[in-house]
Amino acid sequence: QQYTRGRLQLACLPALAQALVPEAVAAFAAMCPEASVTLLPMETLPLDAALTEQRVDLGLSEHDSVPDACLQQPLLRTQEVCVLPTGHALAGRTCLTPSDFEGLPFVSLAPADAYRQRIDQAFADAGVTRQLRVESASAASVCALVAAGLGVALVNPVTALAMAGHGLVLRPFSVPIAFNVNLVLPQWRAVHPLRDALTAALQSTAGRVQRQLDALVGPV
Repeated sequence: QQYTRGRLQLACLPALAQALVPEAVAAFAAMCPEASVTLLPMETLPLDAALTEQRVDLGLSEHDSVPDACLQQPLLRTQEVCVLPTGHALAGRTCLTPSDFEGLPFVSLAPADAYRQRIDQAFADAGVTRQLRVESASAASVCALVAAGLGVALVNPVTALAMAGHGLVLRPFSVPIAFNVNLVLPQWRAVHPLRDALTAALQSTAGRVQRQLDALVGPV
């Protein structure tokens, strides 16, 4: 039986473990009801190490450098989006610019986060000052803080889309801040017989998310 050859090991960043991956794993489980999957949320450095060392069957990465001994293919190409609490004055605009955020309470990601640094640079380049009083290392937490009325934010679009409608409104940002997801396949590890099925489920789910985001922010 193919299903007895161990669990499929899927590694990804925590944000993707909370949005996109759950739907893909559900689709995979519907196709292969006897299969087993272990989802391993990891930050970037441990994720790259797990892929390079061939400790997982496949992974999802947010940067374009390919881990050693792996093949990589694009899964999602989009950009960061603005999240606002429902009823916010800016929700009436179709696209937000840096100047729209002047003086507003802004919920940030953690200071060391690469996206936080790009977002801060976009506002610095525009000469815009925000009120930075609340921050969180988690995009899902940032969205929850925004929904609770603590400010506005920019976050990855996968998390934002998953949480849209729960007190949140999404709007595109005029300054492109790329958010890419890649499928990474270790090449030295024995190929699990169901890896292709899980890959197909991830590609199908990502395709649906891509179409939704293209309608929101436009294709990248």
